[in-house]
Amino acid sequence: MQNGPRSSLKMRVRGWSQDDLFVYDCTTAGKKPQENEGLVTRRCTALIITTMEDKILVADKSGDVYSYSIGEPEKTGTIELGHLSLLLDVALSPDDQYVLTADRDEKIRVSLTRAPHSIVSFCLGHREFVSQIFVIPNYPDLLLSASGDCTLRLWKYKSGKEVHCCHLNSLNTCEATNNEKKYAVSRTTYCCEGNYIAILYDCIPTVSIFQLDADAQKLLCKQHISLNHQGWDIAFEETGGLWILQEDKRTPLLWYQPVDGQWQSVVEEKRLIKMSKYVCDNWTVFEGSVGKGSCYQNLYKASFDNMAVYLQKKEERLQQQKNKRKELQCGSNGQTKKVKTEGPPL
Repeated sequence: MQNGPRSSLKMRVRGWSQDDLFVYDCTTAGKKPQENEGLVTRRCTALIITTMEDKILVADKSGDVYSYSIGEPEKTGTIELGHLSLLLDVALSPDDQYVLTADRDEKIRVSLTRAPHSIVSFCLGHREFVSQIFVIPNYPDLLLSASGDCTLRLWKYKSGKEVHCCHLNSLNTCEATNNEKKYAVSRTTYCCEGNYIAILYDCIPTVSIFQLDADAQKLLCKQHISLNHQGWDIAFEETGGLWILQEDKRTPLLWYQPVDGQWQSVVEEKRLIKMSKYVCDNWTVFEGSVGKGSCYQNLYKASFDNMAVYLQKKEERLQQQKNKRKELQCGSNGQTKKVKTEGPPL
């Protein structure tokens, strides 16, 4: 499905296999969505629909971004820009003027959509891969990013200036862990009604909800929702209701309703019952993702403790040199005594 909080009421897109791109027209209520199929050059890692709903931008594993026509999805895509590293997310400003890309090498690049070769700025500061980015819809000068360095950051992306950093491992989450790699964010969603941001962790079955203080330009932690199973996706309704898709065939969907600033689980809800039944009836679509584990475990920078190995080898060399000096000293003393003993008497 389309990546990030920027959703369209008319179109839905998904990359189903390595070279397929499916576009659904959902404008006709009560009928099966019309499906158009196209081909992508390489495996898709992220995609987004323009505000005008005339194009789809697709980022792939080789670091390129292609644009595809929604009206003619069978046409070959046009390459727009490229990175030297694996792309993990792509975003657009609400006016489609800027295209933003995030890669494995900690960088967020801001380019002009009409001239992607023209780089406006870089947002630099993350220490690991950048997994999620999106421009705040009702504050279009602000960008939110999430990274494998277990931080959420706010940026004035046009200038590349960081304005706030939230360390996720310092929060009192429902599942405490000393492994920072578990705090990588796999999904984000945004609700303009109240400026709420929900994030889903890659390895922790928890959803964290923040509120954007636009005047102070910072994030306020509001709530942590603990799940019984690993979460797959999250989405806000316009009214603030939160949908959660999780790895459980019996209860694949959860719905939380905001009550006095806190989200509470609602079980007896007609829409929830109807959607859950639909997901259960089509569970074969999700079977390939069951038990798959972390999406980002191979993207972290490898670290080596070379100093410990160096000090150990140095100690071994010093010990060997010390032992050799002792052997030479002992040999020298023995030779001297032998000469005195065997020499002719005066």
